[in-house]
Amino acid sequence: MIEGFKKFIARGNMIDMAVGVVMGGAVTTVVNSIVNNVINPFIAMIFGKPNMDGLLAITFNNATVSFGAVLGAILNFLIIAAAVYFCILVPINKFRDVTEALLAKTKLAEERSKAEEEAAKEPEISTEEQTILLLQQIRDELAKQNARNTQNVPNDSDTVAGAVAVR
Repeated sequence: MIEGFKKFIARGNMIDMAVGVVMGGAVTTVVNSIVNNVINPFIAMIFGKPNMDGLLAITFNNATVSFGAVLGAILNFLIIAAAVYFCILVPINKFRDVTEALLAKTKLAEERSKAEEEAAKEPEISTEEQTILLLQQIRDELAKQNARNTQNVPNDSDTVAGAVAVR
């Protein structure tokens, strides 16, 4: 069981997740600072309240419903999401696109050089073409053999003349 836990902890995606949690905490701190030190003072200037918690609050029977607090949380979420997107995801995606483009360019150059090397070699012949060439060679050899045989074998008139001369 402990060995399985070690494998789980050592996985790459677990480390990535840990880095994400740490980065999320850091981004949250920055966003909270922006909200508390920039946005909330603007809200205080406009609405006369120091933050959104008391804004749009309804109290009834000692229970308070604060729509301002919900709006503040939504605003924090949107700022965090924008910060993560523009500061982390966009640069990573741009880096990934540039890397893929360079890899594609390198692969294309390698394919071109291989194609040029293959073009320099003898072109490969399909099996049908090889069969046709072989049959043509066989035909030519048979024609040569027939030509030789007809030159070495005397024709019938020579044989008859020779037979008459012997008699």
